[in-house]
Amino acid sequence: MLVDEETLDLVPAAADLLDEAGEPDRYGRLKKELFASVVELTTEPCGSAAEIEESLRVLRRRAQDAGTRLGLRLAAAGTHPGALPERQEIADDPRYHEFVEYAGVSAKRQGVNGLHVHVEMPSEEACLTTLEAILPWLPLLLALSANSPYLAGQETGLASNRAEILAQLPRSGAPPAFDSFAGWERFVARFITAGLADDYTRFWWDVRPHPRFGTLEVRMPDQPTAVERSVAFAALVQTLCAHFAGRDGPAADRGVYQQNRWAALRFGPKAELLHPDEDRSVGVGDLASQLLERLSATADELGTTAAIAGFALAESEGARQLEVGRARGLHAVTADVAERTLGS
Repeated sequence: MLVDEETLDLVPAAADLLDEAGEPDRYGRLKKELFASVVELTTEPCGSAAEIEESLRVLRRRAQDAGTRLGLRLAAAGTHPGALPERQEIADDPRYHEFVEYAGVSAKRQGVNGLHVHVEMPSEEACLTTLEAILPWLPLLLALSANSPYLAGQETGLASNRAEILAQLPRSGAPPAFDSFAGWERFVARFITAGLADDYTRFWWDVRPHPRFGTLEVRMPDQPTAVERSVAFAALVQTLCAHFAGRDGPAADRGVYQQNRWAALRFGPKAELLHPDEDRSVGVGDLASQLLERLSATADELGTTAAIAGFALAESEGARQLEVGRARGLHAVTADVAERTLGS
């Protein structure tokens, strides 16, 4: 998010910042997003957690350096604590304005930010089987990443307002279960033929195939504030996908997924989730420890062990926002987020 360096209010200056920042380089690019007060940082493909961290730090610094020349600061989180999303300016892009015309107020409420991680897949079919295998674990990622407790100046009682707001869009949450990649293609084509979508990127699921990139795209986590947290979640998603890649099994239970998604957005790290493999509920911390143990051999092979070690035990960024807000007010929350966005 782009905020005024003094008031810390959102500023619709993404186009100016992109002009100021210059052309992309080997680390990645800065791009427009739906709201004119948001800039997307997109890395080039990375082969390791270390590459991800280097790229993200370079991109954040590039954005902040350009922002400084424009009187702006960078603030990374799931939502802006005080801004009213419906009053924010939409980016000057026909595609975004068409989306707002179609989705109406549910589009204008999308003043939220997430971390999207693409993992290369060996084949189209492996992409779908991996999707089904990792889907039961994605609410855990949401619970641990929850970083949007405020919305429009209110403490809402949700750990992730972002996840609730995304669910207001059509074609959100978990994708349907498909028996083959051809079945996925037929489903998407039906919507395109009917004029309800122009391509598969208009399906705002929590996880989706991205055949143009040859990846599975995981869109579950709230946007972390600290760079280290973004790196940890990216490395965890990579390890999760590698561990389950191509494993055949039954389709994930969408009813359980919906319950766990709700619990994660409501309670964050304090949620009780239905265990993906057992008929019992389990706390987020215990489930995270079990997952890390299950992934340990794969993490060693990928070299992600250090990146993901202890991420579940780190301070909840959403809880920190609430602590600061209750003690010093919303302006202090945004100031703290802006400070940690570059200082981490």
